[in-house]
Amino acid sequence: MEEKKEPVFIAITGTQHYFGTDFFKVGLVLQLIKDPANPHDGEAIRAEIPPIGKVGYVANSSHTVPRGCRSAGRVYDTFGEVALAKVCFVVKDTVIAELLEADEEWQKIYTAEDTDDAEWTPPTRSTSKPSGWCVVIRPDEP
Repeated sequence: MEEKKEPVFIAITGTQHYFGTDFFKVGLVLQLIKDPANPHDGEAIRAEIPPIGKVGYVANSSHTVPRGCRSAGRVYDTFGEVALAKVCFVVKDTVIAELLEADEEWQKIYTAEDTDDAEWTPPTRSTSKPSGWCVVIRPDEP
């Protein structure tokens, strides 16, 4: 019998410096991208929504990490350059999201070269993310 892993929750902070939290909805999928060149935090992980761009950072301070969430430093080494998280709820200017496992069946990441959607174009607003990445959520086909 397969043992189910405990969910890993993170907090997205700094949203007030970008677009606020009004547009965040439960179930929204965020890209989490390591930002080792960040001058303030060597373990910084920025949160992005293609094609909007940067919407905040994963909390990494004892003052900003809510109880029950993991800091950016605790999750930094658990994924490669990019991970996904699903918004669970929003409290004031903080977004609580669940870090997604890379092998979840409904989650698929396509690069521009892999997608068969003729109307899709790579996001252009933020040039700081890996070129050609876009999150595409498609229902499972029977």
